[in-house]
Amino acid sequence: MLTHLILHPPLVPAARLVARRLPCATLSTAQPTRRFLSSTSTPSASTPEDSKHSFQPHPSDTEGTPLYGVFSPGAPPPNSRPWSDWVLHHPVYNQAQLDSIKVIRHERKTVSDNIASSLVAISRKGFDLVTGYKHSSPEDARKVMEKEGLTELPLAELRKRGFVMDVPQWMMRILFLETIAGVPGMVAGMCRHLQSLRLMKRDGGWITTLLAEAENERMHLLTFMKISNPGWFFRLIILGAQGVYCNLFFLAYLVSPNSAHRFVGYLEEEAVITYTQIIEEMERGNIPEWEKGGQPVPQIAKDYWRLGEDATMLDLVKAVRADEAGHRFVNHTLANLDTKNDFNPFGLRHPDATMQGTLPGISREESLRWIKEVEDEFKKGRGAVTEGVGAEEMGREAETHVSFQDR
Repeated sequence: MLTHLILHPPLVPAARLVARRLPCATLSTAQPTRRFLSSTSTPSASTPEDSKHSFQPHPSDTEGTPLYGVFSPGAPPPNSRPWSDWVLHHPVYNQAQLDSIKVIRHERKTVSDNIASSLVAISRKGFDLVTGYKHSSPEDARKVMEKEGLTELPLAELRKRGFVMDVPQWMMRILFLETIAGVPGMVAGMCRHLQSLRLMKRDGGWITTLLAEAENERMHLLTFMKISNPGWFFRLIILGAQGVYCNLFFLAYLVSPNSAHRFVGYLEEEAVITYTQIIEEMERGNIPEWEKGGQPVPQIAKDYWRLGEDATMLDLVKAVRADEAGHRFVNHTLANLDTKNDFNPFGLRHPDATMQGTLPGISREESLRWIKEVEDEFKKGRGAVTEGVGAEEMGREAETHVSFQDR
């Protein structure tokens, strides 16, 4: 039983807790499973090249780097970056996963769902007003041109008439969005952290996932701050908005954690819509400043998402959208659980990014099955190690699955 593993963790050295990557028939997809970072190793000596990098190698970068804190044999890591990563675990995507993200809506089934959805709709209207959001479809522009007997309007005129947003307008929206999106994970994680201390019992893996979400949103903000640094008036608006939103969400989480997670799930749906609109505008050529050869991708983004040196702004925006889709999936799933008694199904391993990008979360029954499948995989991997099968014989797909014993 998973409960037995949590309360009585196996006395096996951490470096030997290795499990095979086995297919999970119920919830897995054909795409590779998301990998996450761990920081348990000792930093290596830095070199002059290190200064241009913000982070360190992801476990999938090279042979010899640690997977979930376990060192696999092979060549030492390259000297271009230090050895270990100081940020919390976060996803790195392949192109198929980035292209699989869809705009989807969680079905409103309960009164609580409708209230949460309505609050997000109201918040969105206020958000649009503050950020000057006036995105219009190509159909609107075409109808106006037909009335005026025009066949084409230059981009500058489209922007002037409000059919297309320019870079400063998009950046204001993105920066405001990310300053707000980073609040729920930190507040919810803090509430559960204090509860764990107050009741003197473990949390079941919720805290780590929530804090990782908060940091992920903050990394979005830090990335786009490298592109645009707002002035004092914008910062003043953020100060007020954060003060109100943080306190309201804190009270909401104390009253009903499930409704709070549902609210965040709906909020992340809007974030996915926003970034999808940006991607569509870039593909139409309406943001030429962000085309290849224009705005360079900040180094902090290349390091964080392991983007190539020739990465474009389109690659960056797709990676951010995939993150938001993951938060949408996680929060809608957590809203379906018993927040007092259920374990976080993603405390051991997250589902594949393609699944998270195409589903609005999973039910409580599916969550319990996910936990059981990952637990079975963990046991099989532990049995293989006990029988003398080392990481070398398991192949490069071997991973370590950490139980909830330290959470």
